[in-house]
Amino acid sequence: MMALSNPSPAALHSTALEREALALEYRRVRRFSEELARPLQVEDMVIQSMPDVSPTKWHLAHVSWFFETFVLAAAGAEYQPHHPQYGYLFNSYYEALGPRHCRPRRGLLSRPTVAETFAYRRHVDDAMARLLESAGARRLARIWPIILLGLNHEQQHQELMLTDVKHVLAQNPLRPAYFARADSPAASAPPPAWFQFHGGLHSFGYSRPHDLDPLGFEFAYDNEEPVHRRYLESFALASRPVTGGEFIDFIRDGGYNQPALWLSDGWAAARENQWSAPLYWHEEEGEWRQFTLLGDRPVDPHEPVTHVSYYEADAFARWAGARLPTEFEWELAARPLPLDGNFVESGAFHPRSDGAALDEPSRRLHQMFGDVWEWTASPYAGYPGYQPAPGALGEYNGKFMCNQMVLRGGSCATAQSHIRPTYRNFFPPAARWQFSGLRLAKDA
Repeated sequence: MMALSNPSPAALHSTALEREALALEYRRVRRFSEELARPLQVEDMVIQSMPDVSPTKWHLAHVSWFFETFVLAAAGAEYQPHHPQYGYLFNSYYEALGPRHCRPRRGLLSRPTVAETFAYRRHVDDAMARLLESAGARRLARIWPIILLGLNHEQQHQELMLTDVKHVLAQNPLRPAYFARADSPAASAPPPAWFQFHGGLHSFGYSRPHDLDPLGFEFAYDNEEPVHRRYLESFALASRPVTGGEFIDFIRDGGYNQPALWLSDGWAAARENQWSAPLYWHEEEGEWRQFTLLGDRPVDPHEPVTHVSYYEADAFARWAGARLPTEFEWELAARPLPLDGNFVESGAFHPRSDGAALDEPSRRLHQMFGDVWEWTASPYAGYPGYQPAPGALGEYNGKFMCNQMVLRGGSCATAQSHIRPTYRNFFPPAARWQFSGLRLAKDA
């Protein structure tokens, strides 16, 4: 979350150009949420297939509730809420804002309807447009960082919309596709190369520019700060993520039946849930297939494996004679790389093998960004000196710093403009429905 503070003198000189730039960015992000919902039928948008999944309709309403609650209602008494009970229905986890509807029961909300949800979005968007047009310089400087937080928050929910609807559609024996298109030709993945990194004292975390424009678009969440130093031993990192073909080798070698490879909690989770392959995989007549947002298809042995838990990633790494990188090793390696990759804007909606790796398999790291979130060996905790923001917005990240593991790099469902080398995603170690994969590391 971006740090909130009183506006500086420079912030009081907002221009019409800056105001319009923020309005354009607001419309762009909000429009993309609705574009992602367009391939869905009404029936697809109301199902909750497990407690961790939310209906698409709920996501679309919740992000509107965020702007209504933290921007519009806080900006002045002239705003009239769209519905007096929407604050109860669409609050996610903000205890400071009062009671809310039970998360596992979101799929029982037949009302508001999908049409009423879109009407709610229009109501909020119209009010936001009026606010951005009429707000004075001082008010604009005050709400600017909260709007940026809200836009990044909506991008997080855009990714959740895709991961959640994939889980919803996967429950249907008809195997319906979210988006139907022909597969592009698959590229072969080269054997992994290993890149060495020197140990020593390094700085980590998001460094906010000293000359930061208070009305600019530079953004980072509070859990990426403050900058701090850590000592790392020398290490090596694999040139690409682990592939589906390599994970099939793990399965065939009995990886799911060797307790020596597994953490105790992981072994218990695998036994209890009867894991024998990544989520969405199934074997038919000796062929491994997987359900994707494009429908049911064979597992491509060259694309990054996805939908594995931290426990499965850790067990695979032990089986391969390696380990998972720490989040700090990952960040050090990713820092100089360009922010390109297979993100949601590509329209692939699935991890892809990297054909460029064939041309230069040993010259650089590949697919550090996009395709799959990469599990790290680091528990999710605050950096030294971390302090959550005051008030309800302080509940955004800090309250979850327990029993979670950090993932890095983004996925095929992540917006490219949303990711950074310092970005810290986090999930419980048994979570599998996210686009999560792994990259191997070794001690030097």
